[in-house]
Amino acid sequence: MRSDAEEFDAEDDEEIVERVAAIDVAKASGTVCTRVPHASIPKRRVTRVWDVAATTNAILALADDLIDAGVERIVVESTSDYWRAFVYLFESAGLTTWLVNAHDVKQVPGRPKTDKVDAVWLAKLNERGMLRPSFIPPVEIRHLRDYTRLRSDLTAERSRHKQRVEKLLEDALIKLSTVATDIFGVSGRAMMEALINGERDAVSLAEMAKGRLRPKRSELVEALNGRFDDHHAELARVLLDQVDTLTTKIDLLTNRIDDLINNIPAARTAGTTSAIIDGPPHLASPLPAIDRLDEVPGIARHTAQTIIAEIGLDMTQFPTANHLVSWAKLSPRTIQSGPKSRGGKTGKGNRYLKAVLGEAAIAAAKTDTFLGARYRRLVRRRGKPKALVAVARSILVVVWHLLNDPTSRFSDLGSSYYDEHLNTDRKTRHLVQQLRALGHDVALTPAA
Repeated sequence: MRSDAEEFDAEDDEEIVERVAAIDVAKASGTVCTRVPHASIPKRRVTRVWDVAATTNAILALADDLIDAGVERIVVESTSDYWRAFVYLFESAGLTTWLVNAHDVKQVPGRPKTDKVDAVWLAKLNERGMLRPSFIPPVEIRHLRDYTRLRSDLTAERSRHKQRVEKLLEDALIKLSTVATDIFGVSGRAMMEALINGERDAVSLAEMAKGRLRPKRSELVEALNGRFDDHHAELARVLLDQVDTLTTKIDLLTNRIDDLINNIPAARTAGTTSAIIDGPPHLASPLPAIDRLDEVPGIARHTAQTIIAEIGLDMTQFPTANHLVSWAKLSPRTIQSGPKSRGGKTGKGNRYLKAVLGEAAIAAAKTDTFLGARYRRLVRRRGKPKALVAVARSILVVVWHLLNDPTSRFSDLGSSYYDEHLNTDRKTRHLVQQLRALGHDVALTPAA
């Protein structure tokens, strides 16, 4: 045995499942493959392949056949969301069903690409335990996820309509957005309504300014002096009505999301109070999940709702925080070739989760907290995108700990954490090297 050999833990808990099934799902049908032991010949396996329609009755009949065959585990690989019918109905029938990522079951080079071959290959991987199940949240979280994702999509659609309104104003030579930060605020909305109703006098329009826009009335007069005509008014009316309709729908979804979360037992904590509690956070009374996440810098209540909808409340799905970070694709891969190592891309991951974590990271980066200090420390040498990914990863680690332990509370380490735990010798060497690189001779004298 070589003395320089490194011991590496590569135990994969290999298993052989005797009775398995695999389904390659398309839109209208699924190709099913079963592999079971031969009835009379030892060590011989029987493989059967057939097509099943992707309808409720056909899938329920298939579930009965698989139960009769004694199938222990089913794996499903699908295009788009067509897997839902098979997985949901198999779950209701009590069958152990895994949804697997198509990326994990790539075809072996040289083999033909057909649905039957795909199904057989899936079944072989299944019986040898070479696949990992994808995370499928429980029913109540799936329902919550439908609402939060629709809210996110409608919010993006509303933003697009707001941008169309701004472009329409630019076409009418109205430069309101150069003076007002939010043209859909109280002042901006009043001015646009007046324009639609026929008011063209810039001075009268500027007088509608309220709050912080009042001192900018002279600038508003110049910005509102344009060529807004009847056709602009008609288009603006359509766009503003659409914005108002989407806002109403978004508010309705937000109220429904609140109700759904309040009805999930795991999201509530018995005997909690919303009162402010003095003392360290870890000594305070436990809070509901939304309130615990809301204490984290950068996370607002709607952000917490989306996070819970995407990852659920049961952290046993993710044994450690690193498992959750890896699943969310916020952990860049390490690519090693010979003596060289470099960081790879993080991957696509869950776009809804990554979007809200990115927003939370941007908000946290502006705060005087540990997360803000972490961003400012990294952005100088790693750049803005990588610094934001690092902060988003830190936020997700905090989320895992808060959801894994319902009694935990967030406690900020403080913006001075890095300075207080600084390696002074290392920092001194670094500063000396910088001065020498600039052509200076450095002699260090310890302070008295």
